[in-house]
Amino acid sequence: ASTQSTWGVTISSRWRFSRFFLFVSCLIFLLFFKMPKSELVPGTVLILLAGRFRGKRVVFVKRLQSGLLLVNGPFKVNGVPLRRVNRAYVIATSTRVPECPKFDDITDDHFKKTASDKLPEHKEAHKQAQKQADARLVPLIHQVPLLRKYLAAKFTLTRTMRPHLIKF
Repeated sequence: ASTQSTWGVTISSRWRFSRFFLFVSCLIFLLFFKMPKSELVPGTVLILLAGRFRGKRVVFVKRLQSGLLLVNGPFKVNGVPLRRVNRAYVIATSTRVPECPKFDDITDDHFKKTASDKLPEHKEAHKQAQKQADARLVPLIHQVPLLRKYLAAKFTLTRTMRPHLIKF
């Protein structure tokens, strides 16, 4: 019995060939999703798809060093605090907050877990950071008509909606 097929390729080499293409396709997939999306500029309104705040609309603030997205509700508008979110779990919309301010003071270190997380001083620091972020964003949101109501409304799909035809 011969191990060659009609193309003259042995089974073991076909297996290596398919494993190689699987590796290359995974590599392309990872590189594609690591690259920043051009539509994500600070001030873009995103829809969260997973987690505690799924369906909420949030404002994209900046891309962190770890590759995660920093988003803010703002907390005063829809109850979503400053959060790190993976790019795979958001939908970008065409709505934007004009002249979104810089948030250079908030980095990945702001979200790191430490032994002092349960101390009241640490919780107060997080509350102050949230208040400062809201103070920068809320006046800009009020300048755009109906943007506050849009951010406060939860995104849902009904039975008759066709997701592939919706323009976000």
